[in-house]
Amino acid sequence: MRFSPTSQEKLADTAAEMITVAGVGGWVRALVDGAPPTAPGDLADLIAERLRVLGRPVVRVRAGDFLRPASLRFERGREDPDARYEAWLDEGALRREVLDPLGPGGTGRVLPSLWDAVADRATRAAYVALPPGGVVVVDGELLLGRGLPHELSVHLSMTPAALARRTAEPWALPAYARYDAEVDPLACADLAARVDDPRRPALRLSATG
Repeated sequence: MRFSPTSQEKLADTAAEMITVAGVGGWVRALVDGAPPTAPGDLADLIAERLRVLGRPVVRVRAGDFLRPASLRFERGREDPDARYEAWLDEGALRREVLDPLGPGGTGRVLPSLWDAVADRATRAAYVALPPGGVVVVDGELLLGRGLPHELSVHLSMTPAALARRTAEPWALPAYARYDAEVDPLACADLAARVDDPRRPALRLSATG
């Protein structure tokens, strides 16, 4: 796998260009995936800014606002890496409230958030009507390989050593290792970068070689 030096700004520009191409005449669902130390939310915000400058309506969604209630997430304990990988995200709600409404024949009505994981209660957010040609940009971890419908996937990666140095939750490292082994998001994402040093990201040029 080959890489080329780039910047967060150039990554955002490239993603916005890809969305523009993908979204002719319809909605676009973009997933920005990465473990917390890779800061996928920061890149998602930059992408949203670029799109707004281009005149595209955008809704920003955090997958972290579509987690299951604590009683379900922590059923096997608060630090179970397999539970984090398999059971923390409420995939059904994310599909139903965000992704499916922007698919063919969808309503265009998106719920920006569902569950406040800190307070462990519903956010009571209002639905947003996204006109055709609009974009939803969803950031989060462990998003790929689940069959979530989307038009563009972006993955931010760290080597295992860099991730271990930077993570605040070392107990979760086996979840990320399992994700890399089972999904290989660095290879399968439409756009991917290595961000061992967040100031100097490296764009994936090819998935092999």
